[in-house]
Order: sequence, then C-alpha cells, then structure tokens
Amino acid sequence: MHEATALLEPDDLLNLPDGESYELIDGHLVEKLMGAESEFIGATILTILNNYMRAHKHGYVFGSQTGYRCFSVRKNLVRKPDVSCVLRGRFSGEVIPKGDISIPPDLAVEVVSPNDLYEAVEIKVGEYLEAGVRLVWVVCPATKSIIVRRPNKTANTLDATDSLSGEDVLPGFSCSVGEVFS
Repeated sequence: MHEATALLEPDDLLNLPDGESYELIDGHLVEKLMGAESEFIGATILTILNNYMRAHKHGYVFGSQTGYRCFSVRKNLVRKPDVSCVLRGRFSGEVIPKGDISIPPDLAVEVVSPNDLYEAVEIKVGEYLEAGVRLVWVVCPATKSIIVRRPNKTANTLDATDSLSGEDVLPGFSCSVGEVFS
C-alpha cells in the first residue's frame, strides 16, 4: 500500500512500480482488490470477448490493468474496468496507446469482488455511463447473474439460463450467462 502525502496525477500512477494494482480517484490511490473467483470470471469473459472480437475483427479487448482517463470533468480519475472493449476505428491510426486510454471503452465489465461495496460499484458504473461508455455489464458471482446497464438508464438482470448479448455495441455477440460462470 502506498502512503500518498500529495495528490497524484494519472502519469504518477503509470510510473508507480505496482500502479497496475490501483485506480486513481481524484488524485488518491485506491487499491483494486479482486479475489481469485472474480479474477477467474473476468479472465473467462476476457477470453470469450477476445475470441469474438478477433474472429470478427471488431476491435480490442483489455484486462483489469488497463486504465481509462476519459472523464472530462475529473482529470485525476483513472478507472480500470475488469474487462473492456474498444471498437475498431476509434484509436487514431488503429494504434493502441502505450499508457492509459483517453477515450471511453464501448463496453466496460465490472466483476463484483468480495471486497466491493454496492455503492462503490454503482458510482463506478455511473462514471462509465456519464463518460460515454455504451454498455456496462456488472457480473455478480454470488448470484451468478449479470446486470446489463445502458446510458438511457435502462437495465436488466440476466441469470444462468439467459443469453448475454452485445446488443448494438457488439453486433452478433452472444453467449450463455452460464458459460461465464462455468
């Protein structure tokens, strides 16, 4: 754990030896704690999405260490979704940035960990949607469900018998919710 006496900026986070383990919230380091189950589920989703995105040449999939600086009014906010996708054509020259990404992902996935508080997850989802994320999946290992959130404030909860769709963000993508938790 880092003891910060001064507020940090996003570049400071990139330069920390273990910066990949933290998000930056208004200049303060906040450790990203994931349990083994949450990390495994995130890796499963990353694999499913990566296979789809590569097969259809739709874009790029990133894991939990990729930071986003896409929050226009909060310059010292860096969020790291557990999984995220950016569609082809959104990076200048199709070049993936070497550091943090300055545009919102098209899809952000948060896997609820044992240490997560409901309010903290809700705040993060709100920040993503306000920044322009087109689709957010909140994955709940305890209930084996996925809450799908959209910018128009609609949401629905899917259980293991349902199919998870990429909707208009990832056209043609579909997988069984049960597959995410198997």
